[in-house]
Amino acid sequence: MSLPTSGNVKPFWPPLVAGIALGLVLLLTFVLTGHGLGATGATTRLTAFLGMQAAPAATQANAYLGPMTQGNPLASWISWQVLGVAFGALLAARLAGRFAWQIDASRAVGPRRRLVAALAGGAAAGFGARVAAGCTSGLGLSGAATLAVSAFVFLAAFFIAGIIMQRLIKGV
Repeated sequence: MSLPTSGNVKPFWPPLVAGIALGLVLLLTFVLTGHGLGATGATTRLTAFLGMQAAPAATQANAYLGPMTQGNPLASWISWQVLGVAFGALLAARLAGRFAWQIDASRAVGPRRRLVAALAGGAAAGFGARVAAGCTSGLGLSGAATLAVSAFVFLAAFFIAGIIMQRLIKGV
């Protein structure tokens, strides 16, 4: 599927305006919650919660998940942030006339190959985010906003890896 062709599709924001808006959201997040932006912490807390349902002893014994096994993941601020981002993105896409179910690049490589590549890339990015102790929004945006050296190293590595992978898997 492709984007709707009706005349009410709104243009994308100019990059400068979008960047300023993102910076203001980041500042507001720091002021209101005491935390920056992030996403992977929510999936880790959900994993710990589900692990407690399936194998509580193994989950509590796990050095990584064990400390996150207390309580419901919805008690964490980061879970609500992720839900808010998802709801906000859906609302914004609908209001802009840009909401559509589609598989990008499926004509070039086929939908099955594209979905497998997206799943593999997402799993690799999620693993990398946990190893790096943060995702692009948590480590990159929030870390750079606090002038953390690790954030700038991460962002450089992230962009270099992206350029290399784009060259290796062009069109996928």
